[in-house]
Amino acid sequence: MIRLFVGLGNPGTEYDDTRHNAGFWYIDQLARRLNVHLAMDRSYHGFVARANTPQGPVWLLQPQTYMNLSGKSVAALARFFKIAPNEILVAHDELDMLPGQVKIKQGGGHAGHNGLRDTHAQLGSPDYWRLRLGIGHPGIKAEVAAYVLRKPPMSERELIEQCIDKALQATDALLAGDMAKATAAIHAGAQRPKPPKPARPVADAAGVADLSASEKSSTPKEG
Repeated sequence: MIRLFVGLGNPGTEYDDTRHNAGFWYIDQLARRLNVHLAMDRSYHGFVARANTPQGPVWLLQPQTYMNLSGKSVAALARFFKIAPNEILVAHDELDMLPGQVKIKQGGGHAGHNGLRDTHAQLGSPDYWRLRLGIGHPGIKAEVAAYVLRKPPMSERELIEQCIDKALQATDALLAGDMAKATAAIHAGAQRPKPPKPARPVADAAGVADLSASEKSSTPKEG
């Protein structure tokens, strides 16, 4: 089962609504769902809540160390309560997915995400679970740092919130340790429509494709 739910972000009101804080948004909603209150705990360098569930106690955590030191907070709580990496779920913003997309996976690389990078280092393992909340990519690598620290337009924020709502529907499965069921629930739903295929040329009576005048003029002649 998941015993520690972590949301990555930056502390401070100036960062509350920025894309990089999508993980915090998830934890805020999860706290409401589990009817618990997050409070600062300096022992774990973050806002912490404990929820008593039928499966046992679970912890919610929002590190207050700034993104690039997130692992300091995660590791402190995990080690004290003897929580293994595969019992940890880290929710974070994902550049490689569009707003409106959400996925869950276990293990893998950090793909340059500073919060995941430090969590890797401090836990000594990449085997924790990740809840990937799509925020989109600015298209230019040099603009990424500024992009993640800006507020998304309302249309994108709503899509991200919808993904968080969808992820919350898998909470019971996550608490029960049924990761296959949780993954199926999070990944379920209509796929983004694929672009239509180009129309095929219509053949005439002789079986020759009917080309436009411009296409005919550009078609090489035999001989």
